[in-house]
This record gives sequence, structure tokens and C-alpha cells, in this order.
Amino acid sequence: MNRLGAFYDRFILPHPWIVLALFALLLAVTALRFDQFRLDASAESLVLENDRSLEQYRQVNQTFTTSDDFLVVTYTPNEPLFTTEGLARLRALRDDLQALEAVGSTNSILNVPLLHSPDLTLDTVDSEIKTLDEHDVAPATGRQALLDNPMYPNLLISEDGKTTAIQVNLPTPDRYFDLLNQRNELREKVNRGEASEAERTQLEETSDEFIRYTEQLGEERDATINQVRAILEQYRDHASIHLGGVPMIVADMIRFIENDLSTFGFGVLAFLLLTLAIIFRQWRWVVVPLLCCGFTVWLMVGFLGWAQWPVTVISSNFISLLLIMTLSLTIHLIVRYREFQHDEPEAAPNNILRNTLMTMIRPCFYMAITTIVAFGSLTFSGIRPVIDFGWMMTLGLTVAFLITFLIFPALLSLLPPPIDQRVSSDKVPFTDAFARFTERFSGTVLVSSGVIAVLCVIGLNRLTVENSFIDYFKSSTEIHQGMVTIDDRLGGTTPLDVVITDQPAPDNANADPFASDCDPFVEDCGDEEYRDTWYTYQKMRQLGEVHDYLHSLPETGKVLSIQTTLELLAQVNGGEPLDALELAFVPAAVPDDLQDILLTPYISEEQDKARFSIRILETMPDLRRQELLDDIRHHLSTELGYDRDRILLSGMTVMYNNMLQSLFDSQIKTIGVVFGAILVMFLILFRSVKLALVGMAPNLIAAGSVLGLMGWLGIPLDMMTITVAAITVGIAVDDTIHYIHRFKTEFAKDGDYLATMHRCHRSIGQAMFYTSLTIIAGFSILVLSNFIPTIYFGLFTGFAMFMALLGALTLLPRLIILVRPFNSP
Repeated sequence: MNRLGAFYDRFILPHPWIVLALFALLLAVTALRFDQFRLDASAESLVLENDRSLEQYRQVNQTFTTSDDFLVVTYTPNEPLFTTEGLARLRALRDDLQALEAVGSTNSILNVPLLHSPDLTLDTVDSEIKTLDEHDVAPATGRQALLDNPMYPNLLISEDGKTTAIQVNLPTPDRYFDLLNQRNELREKVNRGEASEAERTQLEETSDEFIRYTEQLGEERDATINQVRAILEQYRDHASIHLGGVPMIVADMIRFIENDLSTFGFGVLAFLLLTLAIIFRQWRWVVVPLLCCGFTVWLMVGFLGWAQWPVTVISSNFISLLLIMTLSLTIHLIVRYREFQHDEPEAAPNNILRNTLMTMIRPCFYMAITTIVAFGSLTFSGIRPVIDFGWMMTLGLTVAFLITFLIFPALLSLLPPPIDQRVSSDKVPFTDAFARFTERFSGTVLVSSGVIAVLCVIGLNRLTVENSFIDYFKSSTEIHQGMVTIDDRLGGTTPLDVVITDQPAPDNANADPFASDCDPFVEDCGDEEYRDTWYTYQKMRQLGEVHDYLHSLPETGKVLSIQTTLELLAQVNGGEPLDALELAFVPAAVPDDLQDILLTPYISEEQDKARFSIRILETMPDLRRQELLDDIRHHLSTELGYDRDRILLSGMTVMYNNMLQSLFDSQIKTIGVVFGAILVMFLILFRSVKLALVGMAPNLIAAGSVLGLMGWLGIPLDMMTITVAAITVGIAVDDTIHYIHRFKTEFAKDGDYLATMHRCHRSIGQAMFYTSLTIIAGFSILVLSNFIPTIYFGLFTGFAMFMALLGALTLLPRLIILVRPFNSP
């Protein structure tokens, strides 16, 4: 501590202008990359670390030439849809959307082929198929043809024929996938240790180029979505219109992040200003802490820009957290400074400042370290955005601590505050009421804490991780409204793909099939003969069984597969299912312009794979994704005979479920690491096993209370609330450290536990109350978000901080008095 005091005496306190000038230079350097600060709400930002599901998802899309890069416009006209005027208005909307530069194509009931002609057969399918766009089809006839088609109901048109959808395709340029593949190949080489120095340099260049190109595409897509919304606004007088689709959800989530960053950043800052003004009533105690808070955020935003480290949905609260945590550090210094002013009113300001720094640097250091450990533990979660959030906050808290103990004293030495009248008074602070309560109702404190602990354990056992993506958004948002409409009327929202790989060829696969008594082209030969194609009677019958099973599940909406195409062709064939010979010639019978609609999305002969496209009903109240996926795998493998290694489940449903199912494991890892690290810190700091265990008690209750409350209320864990318990422990332990550290100092004066408790409540208790109040109020601003997990994050963190403060001012002193861990002076 002597060296630290000498450091302040030699460098900081005598030369504040030099310190601030050097710091201003650092601020200027970091500001150079503010324009590189970016947001990310892509699929990569919401998956597990090293989760192969994302790569499988991309491979499936490439194999079957499918994509989720499209917008869905749901259209429910006020007047009947299938009239000349109704279809004309729909066509005008479609044409306006189609005219946008970024739109590659559109699909709607206007351009899809109809099956209503009496002359339509398998032989005339190429010439007899008509569309509402190109042929004179009566609206009523077109309506019936669309509803009779097995492909369109609950996809492009609702079963009652009152709602339709326009699919607006936004093709992703090939350059994006070229850069992505190049980056991934180089990254794998580097991870395997096989990359040369030139390849490592190329990886950095490719990654930078990929980021720049992704940002460019994002800006272009945002502009397109804004244009789409402007067009839709022109038609809302005549219809109920909602916009959906993955690109729109990504764009809106980024907009939510931007709003959260700006609204909550400035909102928290304004609220902190008001709080400081009310508590301390001196402009210096408002300006100096706010400058320290602002500098911390400035440096971190600049660093993230330099590092090209994007902010995701989960880490979007980092600005609010840094503001609150930095303020917490500065409030502890302010309260201690004012205590020294009260005790030594004639002392020089720099002496008071030095005493404050030397007294508070140790507890604040341990406070910062434990909070860093709490956030650092998030890196064990296995979820990429949670890991990034942990590292961001770890670095941010380090910056906050350095600014507090370098810039705060430099500013205060230039702006020494006069003694406030309230500082010089001997009035007993209100926090002493907690000490009186603890002294009078000691048994009540212990019994109440025990009851709360039991309730926490029961609540923890009720905690789940199953939730619906739709529940992440307020009912007033377009995302929520669009997903409800698509779920209820157009066959479900979240995509799930089931891909089955064909069985390998047997050893006698090249034998002459006509040497057998069975002709595989005209009858089902069972396992006797093998043909290297999906278009056999036996294989199509098996795929039909899979389709029927998937369609029967209550969680699934629209199911599309080759079976849908075969049902369609059966209608064309006069209602007769295709026989084995007709099946063999299906690829030749389907016109080229319909191949991409009827065959390519479901069968890949080159890859020997068959695909089932499923939409999951997100609004289903009892949706259990993991059970659903397990049931599908089990049924296909045990009931239908497919080997498990031939079954692949892919899509956003799988990636989202993988992230959810990791929450329990990561929560256990996170909390375990936090409590283990904090226990070690307590042992180092207090050098007493009894004191370390006593200090853990209120923090265990604080963390348990928030998770227990979630269990009692039936609120599942999600990608935001997973962080609450660990963060709560890291922040709540600050009160424990400060209180025990002050208790030890005060106890040395007279060895009286009760008197020491009252002195601590009157001094450090005030700082704890102010900081906790500031944190609770600061987090409460998050309820203004449109993103429900952010609202939960704010509410539950505030609740946990309240429980932590209550425990630190009642249970902690009661346990100290009960255990008596200090030696009498």
C-alpha cells in the first residue's frame, strides 16, 4: 500500500492536468473507430459455440436449393379476396413489391399453377396448367383449385380462403457464400494448426472483407424492408397486412438492439444524473461520476470498433451495465470521502482524497475482481453470444476500475467539493433502522432467511427452459403479430427440416433386375431388388409413411415433401395414385419450369437425400421442442426402420433448441464457477473460513431467490435470464465485501459486535443502500424494451439486488454476531 500511496503522491494528485491530457489522447484514439461499432442479430449470433447445426442447416439449403431469405406478407382483405376487384388489388400489391430492385421474385396465389382444367393429365400437364396471372380463370374457380391443391392451403392461402400470403424472395449474392466458405476453410486450417503465416494473414483479410460485405448487405436489406413497409402502408386501408420472415425479424431485432443501446444508455445516464443530484445535492458529485461513467462507455465502444467485435441481442445491455457498475464504484468513493470530511473538516482536500483512495482501493479491487469473475464465468456457458457478453463485461469492468482510481482522483483534485451541511451534521442515517431491526428481531431474520431458502429450492425444481420465440416480443410489435397470423392461418412459423439419406447400395446392386421374377418398374419388389433412385414404389411408400407421421403431430403445421407432389400428380392423374412405372418417370413428366417447385426442394438424387419441410406452431402453449425432436428421431428409427445416422434434423428450430437445452448445464457451470471463485476470494481477503462462509450466505439467497421466483412464476430460462444469477452474485457480493471489510475495521476500535454493526450501518450501509438503489432503478428502465427477455433481465436483476441488499443489511450482520469470527482487540 505504501507503493500505491507513493504512486498517487508522485503522479496522480500533483499532476492531474497531465493525467487528463494523456487520457484525452487515449479517448481520441478510440474514437477513430466509432464508425466500426456494429450490431449482429444473425443466426451465427444465436447458436452454441462449435454447434454443427448451423453448418448442416446451410448444407441442407444448398442441397435442396431452398432458403429462408424471404419476406412473408400476410394479406387479409376487408372485402372478399376472390373477386375481380379483390384479385386486382392483390396483384397491384404484388407488382409493387416485385418492382423493388433487391427482390428476386415473388410467389403468390397469382402465379402458382392451378389444377382445374378437365383436360389436364400427366401427358398434357405442360400445356394445360393455368395461373390466375396468365389465364382467364374465374375467381371462384381459381379459389377452389387452390384449396383443392395439397400444396397451397396453410401455405399460400388459409383454409377458409380469406387470407393469403406473398412470398418476397431476397436472394443472397453468391459473393456472400464464397467469402463465407473461404473464411470457414481458412479458420478450420488455423484451428487444426495446419495454416501457414500467409494463410493466417489471408484469414484476417477475408474475415474483414466478409464483415464489411455483410454490413453492406445488411444496410441494403434494411433499406429494402423499409421500402416494403412503405408499400404495405399504402394498402392497409383495404386489408389487414402483416410482415414476417427471417430477414424482417433480424432487421427488427437489430433495431431493438439499437433502441436499447440508445434509449437505455441515455435513459440510464439521465436517471443516474437525477439520482446523484437527489442523493448528494452538489454539482461536483454529479459531474465527476457521470464523466467517469461516460469515459468507460466511450473506451469500450471504441475498443469494440477497433476489434470489430459486434454487439448481439444478449450483449446489447452492456452500456447500461457499465454505467451502473462504474457509478457503483464512484458512489462508494463519494460516501467515504464525505465521511472523512465529517471526521476531519479542517483537512486539506487532497489529504481527504488520498485517504479515501487508500482506504477504498482494496475493497473496491476485490469488489471489481469478484464481479469480473461473475461475468467471466459466462464464458463457460457454451453459447457464443453469452461467451462474448462475458468477455465484454470482463474487459469493461477492468476499464471501469482503472478509470475510477485514476481519472476520478484527477478530476476531484481539480474540483475539490466543499463540505456539505448534511455532511457536517451528526444526524443518524436512516440505514441504522436495519441495524435496530436486526438487533431486536434476530430470530426473525434467521427464520425468514431459512424459509426463503426453502422456497428458492422448491422454485428451482420448477424451473424450465422451454419457451416460444414468439414470446420474446410484445404483442404490439409487428414480429409478434405477423407470427401469430402465420401460425394461425398459414401453417406455422419456425422451420424444421427432416432429411433422410437413402440406404447404401447392397453388394449385388449391379445385378440384372430383369433376371428376377419381379419387375421393379411396375410392382413393389420389397428388398429383393435395389435401384439407385428415390423414385421406386417401395421408397416412396416409406417416405409417405414419414410424411403422414410428421403431419399427425400436434406441434406441426404445414408439412411439405415429395408426398405432397405425388398427391398433386395423383389429382392430375384422374385421382389415381401413380403406379411403380409412372413413379419412375416422374422426373421426366414434371415440366422444367415446375421442377424447382415440385421436385428439387424435396429430392436430391445426386446426394441421395429426401427432405421434409415442416413448420412448427410457435403459438402452441405446450410446445416442447426437445421432446418433439426426440420423438421424431425415435419414431423414424424404431417404427419406420431408418438408421439413426441416416436421419438429420435441421433448421432454426434445431439451432434454437440446442441453445435452450444448454441453458441448464451452463447455468450450473456458471453458478458453480462463480461461487467457487468468490469463496476463494473471500478466503484470501478475510483469511477466515468462518467469515468466508458467512459472507456466502446472503449471496446464495440473492441468486437463489431470482431463479426460484422464475420457477414459481413459470417463467422459463432464456438466452438473457441465464445471465441474471451469475451477474447478481457478482454485483451482490460487492455489498458483502464492503460490509465485512468495514466491520473488521470498526470492530478493532472497541471489540463490541453490536456497536460495530450500528457504526457500519451508519457508514458503509449508506453507500450500499445508494449503490443498490441506483442499480435497481437503473435496471428498471429496461422494462421499456420491446424485447421481453430484456424486460425480464431488468426486473429480475433489480429484484435480486434488492434481496442482496436486504441480506447484507440484516442476515449478514446477524450471522457475524452469531458466529463471532473476529478476535477481540
